[in-house]
Amino acid sequence: MIADARKAKPIALPPRWPWLIRGFKRYCRRYVRNHFNAVRLSRSSCSIPDDGPLLVVLNHPSWWDPLIGTVLSELFACRDHFAAIDAVSVERYSFFKRLGFVGVHGAAQFLRMGETILAEPNRAFWVTAQGRFTDVRERPLNLRAGVGHLAARLDRGCVLPLALEYVFWNERAPEALVRIGEPLAIAEHPGFDGKQWTKVIEEALTTTLDGLNEEAMSRDPDRFTNLLDGRSGVGGIYDCWRRFKSWLRGSRFDASHAAAMRGRP
Repeated sequence: MIADARKAKPIALPPRWPWLIRGFKRYCRRYVRNHFNAVRLSRSSCSIPDDGPLLVVLNHPSWWDPLIGTVLSELFACRDHFAAIDAVSVERYSFFKRLGFVGVHGAAQFLRMGETILAEPNRAFWVTAQGRFTDVRERPLNLRAGVGHLAARLDRGCVLPLALEYVFWNERAPEALVRIGEPLAIAEHPGFDGKQWTKVIEEALTTTLDGLNEEAMSRDPDRFTNLLDGRSGVGGIYDCWRRFKSWLRGSRFDASHAAAMRGRP
């Protein structure tokens, strides 16, 4: 049972291929650029701890989450990254194992896998703890208990809440918005059991997501730092005409729809 407080037996991790990881990161950045206007990090985000293992707990709004997470992994440049993923997907696409994605066959294996990964101080383990796609406005978040029981088995490091939201603002392509919440240090919660940890993590992720929801509704890019710029503008003949007018005026062309709204070419 998940509630068993005994330490899980270590499990062998699949070997990762650094060259494949580097190539996959480049692919993700290019793919996200082609489909999003920008990936933006909230300026209200907390700092990422630079020592000890990290259990990164995310909400799960979209199919895009693993790709956006791969882009965000650059913020954790000194860490080796692993992510829990549906076991069926790993079996279907076995190269995922070489990237650090680990298939989960039930709660017991999740605990064993997570504890093995987080035994090393330079590792991060990414978990979409809702276990299913959910709307960013859904409350309560109803995190699965496994993430709390994993935190209860750790003796160092931090749990890091990370909120994601995808919205349309002024451009044709959507915005990927990110906010990093207050880290929860394992050492500052001695004696917490799995149920207590699940409650604390859910509260922290809810607070982080509530803050991001409010920032998303403001539609104010100045409240964010751009981590990755994508493609702006409408495209087609509309942008060709605007580009031509810009050339006639000898001015720099700005493809964004926001610039067109301001009357710029």
